[in-house]
Amino acid sequence: MTIEEAQQTVDGWIKTTGVRYFSELTNMAILTEEVGEVARLISRQYGEQSFKESDKGKDLGDELADVLFVVICLANQTGINLTEAMARNLEKKTQRDGQRHKNNEKLL
Repeated sequence: MTIEEAQQTVDGWIKTTGVRYFSELTNMAILTEEVGEVARLISRQYGEQSFKESDKGKDLGDELADVLFVVICLANQTGINLTEAMARNLEKKTQRDGQRHKNNEKLL
């Protein structure tokens, strides 16, 4: 699925199953909550925290997809084409960081 297809799919789902988009402010709060769930899972899988019973069985891919879903909702409702935005962002990063990471002794 391309980013454009994902934006169209989410928009269709929202309009049929989700009834309507939540407000941008509500979606920002939901995004923060979903990112917190990703952080919680990563801290247990890869960090020093142990799993609580309620954390067991959580899937990192599913949690990341929740984050992506809300990001797509925010893009859709604010008129942002994520394919174009991502292309511009990668170009910006390439120009800014093209040599910086290659010259970073910490990464060698």
